[in-house]
Amino acid sequence: MKPYFSIIIPLYNKERHITDTLNSVWSQSFADYEVIVINDGSTDHSLEKVETLKDERLNIYSIKNKGVSYARNYGISKAKSDLIVFLDADDLWLEHHLQDLKDLYEQYPGCGMYCTGYDKKSEQVVIPSKFKGISEKIAWKGIVDDYFYSSQMSSIAWTSAVMIPKTTFDNIGHFNTAYNSGEDTDLWIRIALEFPVAFSNTVSAIHNLSSEHKITDLKLSARHHIDFNWFQKEEKENESLKKYLDLNRYSVAIQYKLEGNSVSAKNIYKDIDTDNLTTLQKRLFNLPTTIIKQLLKSRNFLRRLHLDLRLFR
Repeated sequence: MKPYFSIIIPLYNKERHITDTLNSVWSQSFADYEVIVINDGSTDHSLEKVETLKDERLNIYSIKNKGVSYARNYGISKAKSDLIVFLDADDLWLEHHLQDLKDLYEQYPGCGMYCTGYDKKSEQVVIPSKFKGISEKIAWKGIVDDYFYSSQMSSIAWTSAVMIPKTTFDNIGHFNTAYNSGEDTDLWIRIALEFPVAFSNTVSAIHNLSSEHKITDLKLSARHHIDFNWFQKEEKENESLKKYLDLNRYSVAIQYKLEGNSVSAKNIYKDIDTDNLTTLQKRLFNLPTTIIKQLLKSRNFLRRLHLDLRLFR
């Protein structure tokens, strides 16, 4: 019998986290699902950790290391359900996550993507996500009026808190395997340009910021990052998309500057309409790299005090 959801978990060297991640799946109040773990060439004991778990809903596939986009696409090809849920191997779900997605899907059929609220966690500090134009004080669910506007603080879509029907992939394609940085953002943009997006601001997932072996630990110069200019035609006709892309461009430009790659930083910054940036953001970019690094250290200190400066957004 076809499961209601197919849960896809790409796995690469997450032996410290994968058991807790899977336990958060087994603890779900809604239990009609299959789990597809794609072992993407792990070199630690991640695979052994998964193999010790006995559950008839668990399916394990091992492939050569080809990156997270290929692993997710491979998982989609193996999925029995028409509804695909993603979970990274170091993140966690609250017990009502799948039930929330099920309710959202049944209340708002025909959307290209279904998303739930999430918190970010850095060691013991929890950083709430904030969505522009959506209440933080009361529970809200529905179809997002403007995905790109609402994602200008935190992204409405985050990989471990989305469900995507297979029909969406049939229409707009899968994760772009040419990217190993920003591949998820690329997919969200393509979906939101073509389909309505449903969202519940109830937090049901936890994004683990302090995990090891993240692709984001690598310098941008060692990654194939999303090309925001791929959407130049669309952003000329969509102001909120233009600002959303400019904020993402700004974040990447700052990262390049911190790495000492001022040429790439300036090349990206020149594509930004600076009216889409705050005065603080513009001043920050023009500061010496040493001062920016000191400010970011202060930002991390303030996060430990449960404050977030949001320098990039």
